[in-house]
Amino acid sequence: MQADRQILWMVVVWLAALVILPRNAESRSVSVEETLAALGNGPTLGTTVAPVTIVEFSDFQCSFCKKFWADTLPRLKETHIKKGQVRFIYRHFAILGKHSVEAAKGAECAREQGKFWEYHDKLFSNQGGSAFTNAKLRRYAQELGLERRPFSRCLDSDTYVKKIEGETAVAAFLGARGTPTFFANGRLLAGAQPFEVFQNVIEDELRKSSSKKKRR
Repeated sequence: MQADRQILWMVVVWLAALVILPRNAESRSVSVEETLAALGNGPTLGTTVAPVTIVEFSDFQCSFCKKFWADTLPRLKETHIKKGQVRFIYRHFAILGKHSVEAAKGAECAREQGKFWEYHDKLFSNQGGSAFTNAKLRRYAQELGLERRPFSRCLDSDTYVKKIEGETAVAAFLGARGTPTFFANGRLLAGAQPFEVFQNVIEDELRKSSSKKKRR
């Protein structure tokens, strides 16, 4: 059974690679940033013209993801995102079972009503035990004032399953081996690194951006 799951996982990753790689991939290498961009629009904090883009691949059941959300993300918001230096994008890396997928679906359904980040925060703040049952996912939506029927229809459907599976496969394809995994302008950062690690990477990328502008 474990071997079957591993084979299926490899197939999913390979199919994801076939989808996201351009037709002329044989003639040139495809950068991490191009691969991430091929996923399309995702839930975003900050301006789209920020010189540094950080993409998080996360699982709502992951305790280290919660630690990043509680300790590091608020500091990134205050020091870099609000200042227009960093754009932060959330992607799903739902690898911890059925409830990870269900929680991700709930977040996407909340996004339909313009409340992804509020629902994202609600999920992390309630993490643990049986926090992501269907009934509780509906309750969180109600607490946030989402329209009940559209949310319920969305949650009960498979509308976002392919999106969630696709993002998860792309994360693995790019080298992610656990949650959370981040890409800062294409540079991989594994795990819930302390704020200082992100700070150093951001400052390095800002220097590179400034240097490029001076050369133009």
